[in-house]
Amino acid sequence: MAARGGRFVVFEGGEGAGKSTQIELAERRARQAGLEVVTCREPGGTPFGEAMRSALLHTGAISARAELLAFNAARAELVEVVIAPALERGALVLCDRFTASTVAYQQYGRGLDARLVEAAIALATEGVTPDLQVLLDVDPATGLERAGADRDRFEAEARAFHERVRVGFLAQAAARPERWLVLDGALAAERVADEVWAGVGRVLSGA
Repeated sequence: MAARGGRFVVFEGGEGAGKSTQIELAERRARQAGLEVVTCREPGGTPFGEAMRSALLHTGAISARAELLAFNAARAELVEVVIAPALERGALVLCDRFTASTVAYQQYGRGLDARLVEAAIALATEGVTPDLQVLLDVDPATGLERAGADRDRFEAEARAFHERVRVGFLAQAAARPERWLVLDGALAAERVADEVWAGVGRVLSGA
């Protein structure tokens, strides 16, 4: 993809990690700093993506390969319609989940072959990659407790599934530490927000 002027920060983590809260706090600080900010979520962010979100979170059983393709179909639309144009015009894009979630959930969680997952991601993203991935790491038991009793299809998965997902996130962060900021999602939201903003600041400054 052509050179871009914006910055792309993704918030990752298991269920109940606090991603939505941290995106809201980061967006507020960025706007106060006078930046153009675009926020989005996966799946979602476009009419097609939101329809896919409803199906993926609230439909009954879905095969692992269909799940992989559905997530990446929504991602392809989000990248083309929202993320890439925002980056090209110099905006700061804050996204709730991106490709690392696919690796964590569909590769580690569902057990799909890594090459299959990589191919689907490559088709959907066309080379768009985050400048920073913020992992809000929480014990699955803590995260699921935060999620409450009214659970979607992923939140209702067995504890072992969520443990595999956590391993997937941590493995990705360990493999590319220069691209990740790993934070304890169990800490107070404002304390986490300070660390997030420091990381975003480094990305914005090109450090």
